Amino acid sequence: MNYQSQFPQTNEYQSHIAEVKQLVASHNGAWDGIDPEAVARMRVQNRFQTGLDIARYNAAIMRKDMAAYDADPALYTQSLGAWHGFISQQTIISIKKHFGTTDRRYIYLSGWMVAALRSDFGPLPDQSMHEKTSVPALIEEIYTFLRQADARELGGIFRQIDAARKAGDVEKEKALLAAVDNYQTHVVPIIADIDAGFGNAEETYLLARKMIEAGACALQIENQVSDEKQCGHQDGKVTVPHEVFLAKVRACRYAFLELGVEDGIVVTRTDSLGAGLTQQIAVSHAPGDLGDQYNSFLDCEEVAPGDARNGDVIINRNGKLLRPKRLPSNLYQFRSGTGADRCVLDCITSLQNGADLLWIETEKPHVEQIASMVDRIRAVVPNAKLVYNNSPSFNWTLNFRQQVYDAWKAAGKDVSAYDRAALMSVDYDSTALAAEADERIRTFQAEGSKRAGIFHHLITLPTYHTAALSTDILSQEYFGTQGMLGYVRDVQRQEIRRGVACVRHQNMAGSDLGDDHKEYFAGEAALKAGGAHNTMNQFG
Repeated sequence: MNYQSQFPQTNEYQSHIAEVKQLVASHNGAWDGIDPEAVARMRVQNRFQTGLDIARYNAAIMRKDMAAYDADPALYTQSLGAWHGFISQQTIISIKKHFGTTDRRYIYLSGWMVAALRSDFGPLPDQSMHEKTSVPALIEEIYTFLRQADARELGGIFRQIDAARKAGDVEKEKALLAAVDNYQTHVVPIIADIDAGFGNAEETYLLARKMIEAGACALQIENQVSDEKQCGHQDGKVTVPHEVFLAKVRACRYAFLELGVEDGIVVTRTDSLGAGLTQQIAVSHAPGDLGDQYNSFLDCEEVAPGDARNGDVIINRNGKLLRPKRLPSNLYQFRSGTGADRCVLDCITSLQNGADLLWIETEKPHVEQIASMVDRIRAVVPNAKLVYNNSPSFNWTLNFRQQVYDAWKAAGKDVSAYDRAALMSVDYDSTALAAEADERIRTFQAEGSKRAGIFHHLITLPTYHTAALSTDILSQEYFGTQGMLGYVRDVQRQEIRRGVACVRHQNMAGSDLGDDHKEYFAGEAALKAGGAHNTMNQFG
């Protein structure tokens, strides 16, 4: 740190140093123990002071990405769901390592994983039973870990700067300082799941505000009823009329605007494709209005005035008296086969009332099924864009093998060697059908973005499954005949070979950052952990 730069101070980092030098000098010697360059380094390592800084920064990035996608559908975006800050941190570190940039890569915060993994009640189903405050708490935790990833990586660059100065290598120092000024942060957008708002519109607003304050630039809200909310891939889903849902959409927008995140993103999700029930009959003031359109999908029977029973609910549509089918749960049933039409109406209505992106929850990953609805939506709103759940709830292998089977059969190709119901079998893994299915899976995201308007592809709970799989493999090997070799061969050796930074876990946890700070604070008297006898030196 005592090696002085040998070229003009023209970059942002050097500007910080110059500014702090003046500030220290203004205190007439009282602050002479403060190293201006150390302060500059700490500032650069912590560029985001608040969650709102993060939300504003990432909202602008998402808006730019949305415009880029409008110009070229090949420029879609992606994310993986995370249930802990460490998982998010390792995801983005890996992305930077493998691809050199975080461009168009986000983090998804799944309400399913919050319920299953982060509730004080223990594992819960995805039914909005977990503490609502656990959602903004996880957003804050994720950004704490991503900011630490910045500090850690920049700390390594600063050490290289010191080494270059000590060696008198001016050109290397210059290149490293340029790397600091052009540094790309690990702090990427989070699309955060607010479920159905955890209550009424006011409760939605209060939670949305907390989530935005924690750093969320995009909120995803669904049209299910809050107190009967179900996972999108389970049965028993109940939707609410549009006016009820739109009040919550507006609540999210108000929260963004109040907090100065004017370009915050609202993602509206419709579960209508798989939801056969509604909690309420919509209010309608005139034929063809939004409430009347919603009610038109109800499963009703026409009744004469004298046929009404005690307790019946009767609606008047187009001069006819209709009795909606009401279940013992006091819920009302939609007509079978209306899900796609309701999805289209939901999406158009949301976009016309302030939504930025759409989410259509489907029961299978099928590009043409999605596109059939998006084509109708885009006939009304041409730049409609989707967020799509590439869900682990789908059996991707079986779905795509069956899609190929059906396509081959429709084309007159011989499929007699295949049993459609048993296509998941390992016996088919080396077949031509399986190879074509895998290729369709590989290109699904690109094809979906090109054909079906999908701007953002996410996997909701991949790291739930990767944690389970890796633990299963390690447990089998370690507790079995392989013993310690099960860990060394399958974990540590792989980390080393793949350049996974976590193999130096002390560094990842912040040990070197702490040493830097100790040196700033105590100088040569600092007792640092990263000395010659630290076993992390075995890993280079």
